Amino acid sequence: MLEMLSLLACFACAEAASLRAPDGGTPVDVELVLAVDISQSMDEEEFALQRAGYVEALRHRDFINAVRSGTNGRIAIAYFEWAGVVRDDGVIAWQVIDGEDSANAFADKIASRPFRSFRSTSISGALGFGTGLLEKNAFSAPRRVIDISGDGPNNAGLPVAATRDAALAKGIVINGLPILISPSPSVGHLDSYYADCVTGGPGSFVLPIHAASEFSTAIRRKLIQEVSGLTDARPMHVDATAPVDCLSGERLRQRFSDPYFPQLDR
Repeated sequence: MLEMLSLLACFACAEAASLRAPDGGTPVDVELVLAVDISQSMDEEEFALQRAGYVEALRHRDFINAVRSGTNGRIAIAYFEWAGVVRDDGVIAWQVIDGEDSANAFADKIASRPFRSFRSTSISGALGFGTGLLEKNAFSAPRRVIDISGDGPNNAGLPVAATRDAALAKGIVINGLPILISPSPSVGHLDSYYADCVTGGPGSFVLPIHAASEFSTAIRRKLIQEVSGLTDARPMHVDATAPVDCLSGERLRQRFSDPYFPQLDR
């Protein structure tokens, strides 16, 4: 079994591509979108742990200190839940976080949401939606990041690699949190899939979660890295036993003759 680093680093040319010229919006240190999987492959316990991890991370002193340590001392953050589609009621709109009160207020909004899940896994749809949030907001930042978590490969919507590449071309960084507590049978190594097919951009990374006990610490660590813009010195490894098929989820769905009709889940 080979090991590969899932910290997807780029050099000066790629780093320059991530910088945005000031556009008159409110200056913040990073525009961060949290995209959270609520597909039916996530059971209620996993979903509760995932949500609690985000809530605890947003409230944590280390995260708040990371926010305050930036040039502007504030970030802009948005949150949405996704499966085969993104529903309007699954979106928490942009908010500035500049300290404990605003961080707790945003965490409260996440914590108060009811548990819901629905069919399919459209990572490409989530990346497209997240890109739209970053392209149309009232902020200006040198870094724009989509933070996406999930427990399976893309099996609905556009091919994920093409959507990922379109986001990267806009200077957006995509980081991944593949959840491997109950690995999807449709892809052998979800961490490799995320590394090769989902994430990218200067300093991007994949941080796999293998056990329920890792949620809170992993999400906090990830958010602090995203806010600070620093690359963790400790390597994060993913398995790489064979080339990754970025269409593996689509091929499995086709094999079971399960066409995707979003209107069935509304």
